[in-house]
Amino acid sequence: MRTTLLSGTPAEVALVDGARFGLVVIPDIWGLRPLFDDRVAAFANEWGASTVAIEPFGTEVVGTEAPERMAAVSRIDDSRVFRDLAEAADATGCASVGLSGFRMGGMYCFKAAATRRFRRIASFYGMITLPENWRSPGHREPLACLADGDASTVLAVIGGRDQWTPSADVDALRATGARVEYFPEADHGFAHDPSRPTHRADDAAAAFAAARDWLSAGA
Repeated sequence: MRTTLLSGTPAEVALVDGARFGLVVIPDIWGLRPLFDDRVAAFANEWGASTVAIEPFGTEVVGTEAPERMAAVSRIDDSRVFRDLAEAADATGCASVGLSGFRMGGMYCFKAAATRRFRRIASFYGMITLPENWRSPGHREPLACLADGDASTVLAVIGGRDQWTPSADVDALRATGARVEYFPEADHGFAHDPSRPTHRADDAAAAFAAARDWLSAGA
């Protein structure tokens, strides 16, 4: 069900009676769309998690072309995203809430560790260091945010052929205490979108199983 948070940010919600835990989801740079409506429904139906996905650009209307959306990322302010994530966590109605995100949303999973709002976090191929053209006063480095939070709550799904997560960055991520689930032959975005040429069905199934086990453990 599509709704809006108190902030006005669009969200997709699927609540589960008696859910063991809540889950907040941060989409990739293409935002809320039918793919994530389906993902939210799957997390609710298959994982039993009351799930809320947010629009990562908040109330800003962003163009549909890749250059426009890439440029818009630099205008995002971390504090606004953290506010929306907190509102989404409250909207699950659960005492125990996890966080997951994909690509740009995976990067925000690392950043959100600094809020300490989420019991566990599963990031799918999030950028570990800010791309140069995304740097702005509103952005902090993901590794700095992990240092301020509890990196041991974070699981990072990483592909070995992903140019956005080079090996030096992965080493730095591991050094924070985050756990890395590594898929040597996988490229960026290999799990969440079957229409992508990089999709790898078997690796995707293994990655989602690892994320489910991580997020649900102890809930």
